[in-house]
Amino acid sequence: MSASTAPPQEAAPLEAAPQEPAPPEPVAQRSRGADTRALTQVLFGQLKMLDPGTPEHNRVRGALIEANLPLVRYAAARFRSRNEPMEDVVQVGTIGLINAIDRFDPDRGVQFPTFAMPTVIGEIKRYFRDNVRTVHVPRRLHELWVQVNGATEDLTTAFGRTPTTAEIAERLRISEDDVLSCIEAGRSYHATSLEAAQEGDGLPGLVDRLGYEDPALDGVEHRDLVRHLLVQLPEREQRILLLRYYSNLTQSQISVELGVSQMHVSRLLARSFARLRSANRIEA
Repeated sequence: MSASTAPPQEAAPLEAAPQEPAPPEPVAQRSRGADTRALTQVLFGQLKMLDPGTPEHNRVRGALIEANLPLVRYAAARFRSRNEPMEDVVQVGTIGLINAIDRFDPDRGVQFPTFAMPTVIGEIKRYFRDNVRTVHVPRRLHELWVQVNGATEDLTTAFGRTPTTAEIAERLRISEDDVLSCIEAGRSYHATSLEAAQEGDGLPGLVDRLGYEDPALDGVEHRDLVRHLLVQLPEREQRILLLRYYSNLTQSQISVELGVSQMHVSRLLARSFARLRSANRIEA
C-alpha cells in the first residue's frame, strides 16, 4: 500500500496516558488540631526559658492564649442552651485558659488541652452559678439539674422524642419530684420580663394585669388608728372632735351646740389632743 493510500495514524487515547502522581498535601492542609498542639508545645518550651514579666515572656504567653482560643470556643459551645451571649461565655472561658497556661507544667507529660479543658469549663460553670442565675437555688439542686439536663439529651437521642419525667427519674434513679424540682430550678437562669406578651393572641403582659398602688391605702391605716384612740376618750370629748373634724363646725358653733363657752371647747380640744398623743405608741 502506498503512502498516499495508507490510513492516517490514530492518536493514542488520552486516558491511556499515565497519570502524574498527585502533589503532596501542603503543610497548611494538615489537621489544625495537630498544628495547634505542636505550636503549643514549642511555645511552652520557649516560655519555660523566659523570666515572668519580661516583654518576651508576655509575647509568648499572648501567643499561647491566641493559639488555644479555639479550645475555649469549643468549651463555650456546650453552654449554648443557656441563652447567654456567647461572647460573654468565651470571655469567661478565656480567663480559665489564662489560668491554665500559668499553671501548666509541660514536663509532666500531659497534653495541654487535656489539662486546660477542666479549668476552662470550671470557670464557665462558676460564672453561671454565681452571676447568671436570677434566683439562687441550692447547690445540690443545681448539680442534680446538670444530671437531669444530660439525661434528657441522652434519652431524647435514644427515643427520638422528649422523655417523660418518669423516664428521666428511672434513668437517674431519683424521684419524679426531684426531676420536677430540677426542671424548675433550671428556669432560674432567666427571668421573664413583666412586659413580655403572654402566649395567645390579644393577651396583655403581666405588667398590665398588676394592681396599682391605691393612695387611699394609707388613709385606711390612719382611720383605724384614730378609731382605736378615740374610744379611749370621754364621750363628750369624742363628740367635740367629731363635730370639729367630721362635721367641720367651728369652736363657736360647737359651744352653741353643747351649751358651753368657746374657751371651754378650746381647752377640751387641747386636752383631747394631749391624750391622743400620749396613747399613740407609733408616734412615740
